[in-house]
Amino acid sequence: MEPFSFGTSQSLDLEVSIRIINLEGEETPHLYSTLLKRPDLRHVGSNLAPYSDLYVTVQAWAGSKPLTVPVQTSYKAFRNERRWNEWLTVPIKYKSLSVNSYLAITIWDLSPTGGKQAQGHAIPFGGTTLPLFDHDNQLQKGRQKCQVHRHKQADGNDNTTTPSSVAKKRGGSKKEDNVVVDREAEELERLEKLFKKHELGEIPRVEWLDQLVYRGTEKRGLKAAKNSVKSLQRQSALNGNAEADGQQTKATDSEAEDPPRPGPSKFVLNVELPRFDFPVVFADHEYQPPPVSSFQHSSASQSNIIMKPPPEVAYGPGINGPDNAGNSMGGRIVRIYDPEIDQKDNPVESKHRRLVRSQHRHGILDKDLRPNSKVRDELNLIMSYSPIHVLTPEEKDLVWKFRYHLTKDKRALTKFVKSVNWQDQSESRQAILVISKWTDIDVDDALELLGPTFDNRAVRAYAVDRLRKSDDDELLLYLLQLVQALKFEHISADSNQATVQASSLASFLISRAVQNFTLGNYFYWYLGVEYDDKSNEQGEEIRTMYAKVQYDFMKELEDRPGGRETRVTIRRQAELITVLSKISAEIQSSNESVARKAEKVKSFLADPKNEVLSIDPPIPMPLDPSILVIGVIPEETRVFKSSLSPIMVTFKTASSSKYPILFKTGDDLRQDQLVIQIITLMDQLLQKENLDLKLSPYKILATGTTAGASQFIPSQTFAAIAYKYRNNPALAYLKQHNPDERAYLGVRKETLDTFVKSCAGYCVITYILGVGDRHLDNLLLTPDGHFFHADFGFILGRDPKPFAPAVKLSKEMADAMGGANPPSEQYLQFKQYCFLAFAALRKSSNLILNLFSLMVHANIPDIKIEPDKAVFKVKERFHLELNEEDAIRHLDGIMEDSLNGIMPVVIDRLHDWVQAFRP
Repeated sequence: MEPFSFGTSQSLDLEVSIRIINLEGEETPHLYSTLLKRPDLRHVGSNLAPYSDLYVTVQAWAGSKPLTVPVQTSYKAFRNERRWNEWLTVPIKYKSLSVNSYLAITIWDLSPTGGKQAQGHAIPFGGTTLPLFDHDNQLQKGRQKCQVHRHKQADGNDNTTTPSSVAKKRGGSKKEDNVVVDREAEELERLEKLFKKHELGEIPRVEWLDQLVYRGTEKRGLKAAKNSVKSLQRQSALNGNAEADGQQTKATDSEAEDPPRPGPSKFVLNVELPRFDFPVVFADHEYQPPPVSSFQHSSASQSNIIMKPPPEVAYGPGINGPDNAGNSMGGRIVRIYDPEIDQKDNPVESKHRRLVRSQHRHGILDKDLRPNSKVRDELNLIMSYSPIHVLTPEEKDLVWKFRYHLTKDKRALTKFVKSVNWQDQSESRQAILVISKWTDIDVDDALELLGPTFDNRAVRAYAVDRLRKSDDDELLLYLLQLVQALKFEHISADSNQATVQASSLASFLISRAVQNFTLGNYFYWYLGVEYDDKSNEQGEEIRTMYAKVQYDFMKELEDRPGGRETRVTIRRQAELITVLSKISAEIQSSNESVARKAEKVKSFLADPKNEVLSIDPPIPMPLDPSILVIGVIPEETRVFKSSLSPIMVTFKTASSSKYPILFKTGDDLRQDQLVIQIITLMDQLLQKENLDLKLSPYKILATGTTAGASQFIPSQTFAAIAYKYRNNPALAYLKQHNPDERAYLGVRKETLDTFVKSCAGYCVITYILGVGDRHLDNLLLTPDGHFFHADFGFILGRDPKPFAPAVKLSKEMADAMGGANPPSEQYLQFKQYCFLAFAALRKSSNLILNLFSLMVHANIPDIKIEPDKAVFKVKERFHLELNEEDAIRHLDGIMEDSLNGIMPVVIDRLHDWVQAFRP
């Protein structure tokens, strides 16, 4: 087949237009005696003159309904012919048309006495209905001849009575046998079809020959027009009918009062439609069916409900696919979309719930209702559920029944909110009144109420009020998640009102950020990264919303005393990050050696034109606003051997110290930023339990979706240490920097204690977060004994290597503690720290799970792979279904398997071998 180029109507963003050219045709005038008897006909313009003044209206119809108001031609005074030659624009676009769209064209005559279907002094001269799409669903184009149905207004219905062309009937009849064939008219019709092809470029142009044909056709047309009435008269005489050639329909009952004309009439309206370079084929916009998960459960405010799979239906016997014919149940499976799945409750259960709750809604006795011992145990079990646990209808009814009793339990608020049917206005109003009397809740429950699960404004405002009681240091721990929670607020990106009026959370964050520079610093960069995210998961509406919040934050700064200086400081920070991003991108794309790249970076930083050698006045480091930097030290710059070539830049601080950072482009650091934030939070939680495990949560900040900076802590990787010290490398490294011959293993007691504690803390934390890709290059050790992890590119159980251990506990770590076989005193102390840390973090599991729930839509790489399972993966590592003793015993087994397994050793050796061949 030859290629066929065409366009679709849904992509045609133009208004419909039509050119009214002229009206052709003649009719036998009324007898003068008839006009004398009928005053209503005597004053009609077309009855007084053959070329009386007329005007045309055009209106779009579809589905037997008008789509637009009619548009009409301007006034024309006719002399020898009725010719308008005027383009009309119909107020509707082609992309909005349906396939059954028509143009209803009515020609209006004038009569001061009115008449049938009159509109003021205008009466229909005739009408015609032109379809916009042909039988091939292509848009009509070019010149069109439309038959005019005399004395009728254009009918725009689908079964129109005024079609622009009447199909010729097939099959003979006695009347059709007597039809007088007008050969001249048939030839003229054939020529008109050829003219249309010539206009569309389907027939090549020959100027001199075209002119001859035009003149010949004009003469032939004049001759045919003169013979048309005579031909119709002869035909009507043969058929015994007042109508000719089947072109004029019989008079309707409403027109029966009009006297018949002495002869027939035949009119044709010539119009022209726009031409396009390619055929335009009708194409309707197909809306994708909304996913079942988008429908919210009508009686629950829980978005983490496990959806049932769509029903599977098999074809019956005899109608299976060709490959599965005869298999009644093994045939082709068809998935049927049903939007009501998980959208509506069982009607019986819904009615039961309404009846039950109607008894416990407004009763005075509800406030004094107290549970017995059995019900109290059931309620305590419900209160112990994790945030992602789904309540059953019976549990919801129980919570609602004893809601006044539960107002004294701060754990019960989130369970109560999940038990309310927020679609029931009466019930929701009652619930809001009860919530206002609730005792103060913990911050972890407040974070849960700000998640995507809860949509009620009053509930979210209550959670924000709880956050107001948190100080700035605590708020900073959750700021990353609170910025994500803005996605679930009712903030309209198109609204002219400020976000502080539309969202209680946005108002709260802006008010706190303008009062504390550290909060404002991170708030600005968190918002900027979300606006910079142009991925498919981050819609334009969300990006615009973040830009709006950032604008309102900067505007609020302007209105504060000293806020203008703060804005200038933030702008200077952004300029510094831009300079670092530029040099990092150039180094990454370069194919030079590492040494050559380092020299290039040094020369760039030393150039005064880049304005980083000396920074005056000092500005706070975006990575850590508590540090004021006054310039860089170019000679202490390094470029690391890696695929992304991260650069280390050392800054001079206002306190005469050094602050080295690693800057990297081409990588999304938001996942590393999240892990470091959780580690910082866990460190705070452990210290509240009087358990300081000497963690080193270094600073990290994503400045964009493909760039970011992290704090550089002087340390050595386990791989480098193992290369330098062959026997017990970690212990030899610590002994070199902290020798003490009188202490255990020859290392200062404080240093060894720091190493043991930090190893325990990171083993537990990386296990809970499911950190993967753990090899000796990702394990670092500082000279004073602080052990920590780096590079969190794989979390939530993901790992690029097969059979990776759940806990990274290497032989090098155990040997530095004195060995595990037999277990030394320090190794036993290490395991004790692990068990204490795991038990302490299990107590705060709700807070950690709620923080991850808020990050489900944050476009974090390892979360967006399976966003519905991300929180469940963290919950599995806590083993909340076990008691504390069994959970610790389970962790002990995992640690022993990791230490004694052969696969971790093989993985480390393979990684070392690959790194050795890296250029």
